[in-house]
Amino acid sequence: MDINVNPKERLMFNAFLIMFILHTAQTGVGIAGLPRIIYMEANRDAWISVIMTGILVSIVLYLMVKMLETYASADLYGIHMDIYGKWLSKAFNLLYILFYLSVTYVILMNYIEMVQAWIFPKMPTWLLMALLLFLLVYGVLGGIRVVVGIAFLGLILAFWLLFMIYTPIKFMDINHLQPILTSSPKEIMMGVYKSSFTIIGFDLVLFIYPYVKEKKKVLKYALIGTGYSTFLFTTVTIVSIGFFSEDALLKTIWPVLSMFKILRIPNLERFEFIAVSFWMLVILPNICLYFWVASRGMKRVFRFSQKKSIYLFAILLWVLSLFVKDRLTMNTITDKVGTTGFILSFVYPSFLFILVKLKYLGKKKKGVGV
Repeated sequence: MDINVNPKERLMFNAFLIMFILHTAQTGVGIAGLPRIIYMEANRDAWISVIMTGILVSIVLYLMVKMLETYASADLYGIHMDIYGKWLSKAFNLLYILFYLSVTYVILMNYIEMVQAWIFPKMPTWLLMALLLFLLVYGVLGGIRVVVGIAFLGLILAFWLLFMIYTPIKFMDINHLQPILTSSPKEIMMGVYKSSFTIIGFDLVLFIYPYVKEKKKVLKYALIGTGYSTFLFTTVTIVSIGFFSEDALLKTIWPVLSMFKILRIPNLERFEFIAVSFWMLVILPNICLYFWVASRGMKRVFRFSQKKSIYLFAILLWVLSLFVKDRLTMNTITDKVGTTGFILSFVYPSFLFILVKLKYLGKKKKGVGV
């Protein structure tokens, strides 16, 4: 496997699209329940945890891009090859392939649960999974440019949902947010940790970097994209805390969707039905990006056909959907994947940055180019 990726010109895209890719990768089904998850840890200071997470994301993202700039046009799969060698790198790369496949599975299953709870309670999981996988496979087979296009259109078409939060704002009680800083530093940091599963997605820059034309602009647009995500998460968290009472917020699984219940539109009795349906446009870029990275890894690392990988992974995800029957099991899986995501998205890339820079300095002293 080559360290650097040299994609054809027709597969590359402009740097400004990084904003859309990273934002859509971060904003998925998790945002619907994010305020409750963080509130359980940090209480009324949950919004501070979100801001701190955004700052942490910016720092790690900076390290990631600087690590990528050390190479001509490498992705994480290639960097592992350079740092660990032929055999050990395969183990690390396989870990990331399985992780992104797991993230795809968790997003799909959580969205299916949302659809069953709000719209079609009697529709079987395997049927909904099959329908979503059909869209997923169709999109990813188009290649990286189609996946990026889905991310762009997904954000544009679902952008109007953001304005629907205006009505809940009018019913907020600002006293729910006061006094500030009543939670301990440990509770606030636990809020940062718990929000990690929703915030992950920025690490996809490690895989799409070789396909960007203006590589010097990657960091700027990446920070803009993740900055907007942080703003959105913070706004949703503040509004949720102000809108719900403490007991109500702790008992509401999807507070963001529940707030849509108060919306009244002429000739439309249940607006949340529309919101849940349109939420598919929010998660579709999510799953397409993660699925593409996993299938691309099979081709890069193991020389296995990406097209065959897409079909095999889709069948695997469908089969796995038959084994989860209750919410408790799904919550356990989500927590495990979230914990793994925190390590692979925040901790490990920072450690790898140090290894890359040490190797680069060693080669520089010897007069060898990287």
